[in-house]
Amino acid sequence: MIKKLKVYQSNIVNPYINLATEHYLFENLNQNELILYIWQNQDTVVIGKNQNVWQECDVNELKKDGCLIARRLSGGGAVFHDLGNINFTFIANEQDYDLLKQLSVIKNACSMSGIDVQITGRNDLTANGYKFSGNAFYNSKGKAYHHGTILVESDVQKISKYLTPSKAKLNSKGVKSVESRIINLADLSPEINCHKMKKNLVTAFEEVYSLKIEPLPPVDFDCIYDNVCLYEGWDWIYAKTLPFQISVSDRFKWGEIIINLSLEKGKIQNAQVFTDSLNYSLSSDVEHAIIGQRFDLKPISNALYNTLNEDIAADIFLLIKKAM
Repeated sequence: MIKKLKVYQSNIVNPYINLATEHYLFENLNQNELILYIWQNQDTVVIGKNQNVWQECDVNELKKDGCLIARRLSGGGAVFHDLGNINFTFIANEQDYDLLKQLSVIKNACSMSGIDVQITGRNDLTANGYKFSGNAFYNSKGKAYHHGTILVESDVQKISKYLTPSKAKLNSKGVKSVESRIINLADLSPEINCHKMKKNLVTAFEEVYSLKIEPLPPVDFDCIYDNVCLYEGWDWIYAKTLPFQISVSDRFKWGEIIINLSLEKGKIQNAQVFTDSLNYSLSSDVEHAIIGQRFDLKPISNALYNTLNEDIAADIFLLIKKAM
């Protein structure tokens, strides 16, 4: 039975610190306690625990624009966070976990600004038929959390830019673009902004559970340092990726090339290279250069340029880069 409501609001916008804080709050939840954690991230794509980072977002475009990539503990799909989006997490002991009641907090918070919300399917919240919130779930050792996004003033064009599938794939399958299926709450109510929505969430939390909230003190960084290192580490973000195959091909002035890659744990485990180049050793040279390398721009670039003619190395590097 819930006897205490706790609220923790982060004033940090680093996704790795915020995910580590969520982890800490989850691990340190007390009996008869329910925590609402409210947080925001700078421009970041956050993927589900079991997703393939390269298939879910444009890794190179994100890096070029100074955006971050993070992997969370929960399942579900990839989402884009910016400062126009609010993240929430309900952390509970399993006997107190009530998804419908938790979603009612979001619904009531929106209604305070005159927005009528529908709960659709298992993990979406919609308004006027458009999605503004997606949710994901995690449980371990008798505890559970439910977290999600709330689009308030988010840049929806960035969502479409950074998340795959590509527009070409969407068009070929007759699926509407990302922008056409989502909406910001600010488009539905002139009074809503992120600051107002956070206040609404806290008020609705008290009303739905009929208890007064207790703010939690700031989390000591020393307590979450190890998990920050985990969440920002290359192994967690990239090496968690399940095995998958990539095939790229193109024709250059020196000949045609087809490269088949087998990736596991974020590294190139095997490569097959086929070419009609007059350079008889090109296939084996490329294979030997890239097998064992991280599927990342810098190590692949270094390996190719250290092995091949500069012009050929540049062509092959750009070809592989397109697959990232």
